[in-house]
Amino acid sequence: MSRPDKQTVGLTTARPPSRIRRDPVPAEEPKTLAGRGDYSSREREIMLGILGIVLFAVALNIIWFGFSAWWNS
Repeated sequence: MSRPDKQTVGLTTARPPSRIRRDPVPAEEPKTLAGRGDYSSREREIMLGILGIVLFAVALNIIWFGFSAWWNS
């Protein structure tokens, strides 16, 4: 039910295209290192983190056993 005293307004021009919806950015091809396969920095970072933790634990053990050997001698 529309009100009889209310007048409608006609659209004058078509709406411009939306700026929000754009064409997707084309995907880049994966970079490779001279036949070594795909390079993943996340995997390398995880492995270096594990290696750092293990080396830190080994260094603490060396210090601990060296101190205890010096203390008991």
